[in-house]
Order: sequence, then C-alpha cells, then structure tokens
Amino acid sequence: MTQPTGPRPRLDVRGAVDLSSLGRPPAPAPGGPAGAAPGSDGVPAGVVVDVTEATFPDLVQRSVEVPVVLTLWAAGDAASTAVTATLVQIAGELGGRLLVGRIDVERSPQVAQAVSAQSGSTVVAVVKGQAVPLPPLEQATGEQVRAVLDQVLQMAAANGVTGRVPVDGEPAPVVEEPPLPPLHQAAYDAIERDDLDAAVAAYTQALAENPRDEDARIGLAQVELLRRTQGVDPSAARASAAADPADVAAQLVVADLDVLGGMVEDAFARLVDTVRRTAGEDREQARVRLVELFAVVGDTDPRVMTARRALASALY
Repeated sequence: MTQPTGPRPRLDVRGAVDLSSLGRPPAPAPGGPAGAAPGSDGVPAGVVVDVTEATFPDLVQRSVEVPVVLTLWAAGDAASTAVTATLVQIAGELGGRLLVGRIDVERSPQVAQAVSAQSGSTVVAVVKGQAVPLPPLEQATGEQVRAVLDQVLQMAAANGVTGRVPVDGEPAPVVEEPPLPPLHQAAYDAIERDDLDAAVAAYTQALAENPRDEDARIGLAQVELLRRTQGVDPSAARASAAADPADVAAQLVVADLDVLGGMVEDAFARLVDTVRRTAGEDREQARVRLVELFAVVGDTDPRVMTARRALASALY
C-alpha cells in the first residue's frame, strides 16, 4: 500500500467559504473533544483535530511528517459518527503515530466537498499531501479498522513519513536533520557568509559529480537568482523595463526581482509575453531565464505548470 509515490490528487480548498453554518451550535464530535484530558471520555490530547476551512491546509501540510486520516461525519448520520469515533479511539491507542482529522460536513462543507470530490471516499489517508481513499468502514469491526490503519502506517513508512504527534502534553519530538552532503554544506556555509560565488561553485561541482542531484540543481538556480539581483536598484529596473518593453535584458531583471519578491505569476507572465513577441536570440534568452525561474520556484508548483503550458503556446 505505497500509493503516494504515484500521481495521486493533492488536496486543496479554493473559492469562497460557506459561512451559513456558523450560526448553528456545533454537535458533539464523535470520539470526544479534541485535546481532552487523559482519563476523560475523550482521547489523548494531540491525536485528533477538528478540521475547518482555515486549518485544513496546515493539516495537509502536517502529512509530510505524520500520516493523517481524514474522516467525514454528520450529526444525523449514525454510521459516520460511529466510524469516526472508532478511528479516534484507535488513534489514541497508537500513541501519536497517526493523526485523525474530523470534518463536520455541516459546519465545514467546503472541506468536505473537496475531500469527497477529489478522493471519492469519506475516509481518506493523506501522506505527503497526497490523498489515498480507504475502503468503506461503516460495517467494519474495530479489529478491521485497526488493520486498515496498520496498512496506512506501513504505507507512510514506505514513503518516509514516520513522525509522531505529541500526546497528553508531552514535548514535541526533536527531529534531527540528516547531515548535508559535503558540497551542499559548503554551498550553505558560503551563502551564510554572503559568498555567492563560492556557493555557485559548490553546487556546480555537485552537479558535475552527480547530474541527477535535484537539490543541487534547485540550489544553484536559487543562488544564481540571488547573484543576478545583487546591487540591482528595483525602482530603476522597473522604470527601465516599463520605458522600453522591447529591452529584453530589462524584462529579465524585473522578472528576477518579481520572483525574489514573491510575485511569481507576474514574473512568469512577463517572460511568456517576452517570448511571444520576440524572435531569435532574444526569444531564447527569455525562454532560458523562464526555465531557470521554474527551477527556483519548483517544478511541481501549480504556477510553474500553468506557465509551462503558456510557454509552449507562445513557442508553437
């Protein structure tokens, strides 16, 4: 059960949030209140969270460290409340190896719709941000639910997700970062002392030794961006680009500044437009810079995927 290594849907919530449910008193969550005191009718603090539109993205992000199980429930649906209560109970027994996210479909319809539409299931495991629908559990015994969750833990371990959530007020576990490869560490140290040339040299050597070193490729692209923008006057650069849209070099500088400032879509749109209206060497310069900035942002970023399609349209 190692599905997350394949192309699975990434959970997302977009659009307006439905506020119609905020005036209703919440129904008691199945399994007891999140964070209940030990020994009460609840569960050990930390193993269950109640999911809202605001907290959903952070919960999905936590699946990078610890496997998450999302369960949809409704106050009037005995089957969904029973399944959710069982999941919460077993999560408590697992001692923080798994986190349960309870989604009240009446109070958080946007999240519920996103999960069910993207997974086709009411109980979903999330590992590294990727959804894996679980089999129907409405008729399952506690032992059968436990067996499914054991499979989720095995799947998570196979994908390198082996963290724990702190329970009952215990301190969060200290996660020690593995040491960086020597050339990566040299690049990092060079950046810390503001020696960007040395950082570029270290990453370049790492790529020469291993052309498939993706971290070195991304690191080199990021350091090159920092080096290109060193000493650039942003106001003067933007004025120059606005005054002469045909000045390709000026457009490249502003695109760099936009990515550095977090205006990624603006940078990509500027360079796609430059590719579209130029030819020859100018077009190639814009294309190459755009591809370099794709590496800076990350090839799996949705903005990069959109810009790649726009670039292909501009080229062909």
